[in-house]
Amino acid sequence: MDSRPPVPPFTPAGAALKVRLAEDGWNSRDPARVAQAYTPDSRWRNRNEFVQGRQAIEDFLTRKWQHEREYRLIKELWAHDERRIAVRFAYEWQDAEGRWFRSYGNENWLFDGQGLMQLRYASINDLAIDEGERHFHWPLGRRPDTHPGLSALGL
Repeated sequence: MDSRPPVPPFTPAGAALKVRLAEDGWNSRDPARVAQAYTPDSRWRNRNEFVQGRQAIEDFLTRKWQHEREYRLIKELWAHDERRIAVRFAYEWQDAEGRWFRSYGNENWLFDGQGLMQLRYASINDLAIDEGERHFHWPLGRRPDTHPGLSALGL
């Protein structure tokens, strides 16, 4: 059986670690790696798109990161209980025409007993920004531990 620690029931420290591990996975921009954090039949609502299953998640993320170039994400724990975590997030990206965007949103997650995500509901809004308004300036990949989070950036 797949297991993805930390597993429920979540403590404050375990929930915060789960959020950081999710952020790290998404910043890898590796659809196959990210999809492994979800149950085989995981269900998503992402904006206006409904996705179910690991292969559909992998396909979705492949399309997403082909469109959203220079993707850098920060997630922050908002709340949690034993099996649920709520996060807020922001990410910056560039489209094929070179325009920059910051996307803001909230996600609600539900986990199985092995720490795999069963449900993910994401609400996201996009804001066009000038390149000079960017805040996320680390090399592609994992956000450095020294880079400020959303609250420290005033986002």
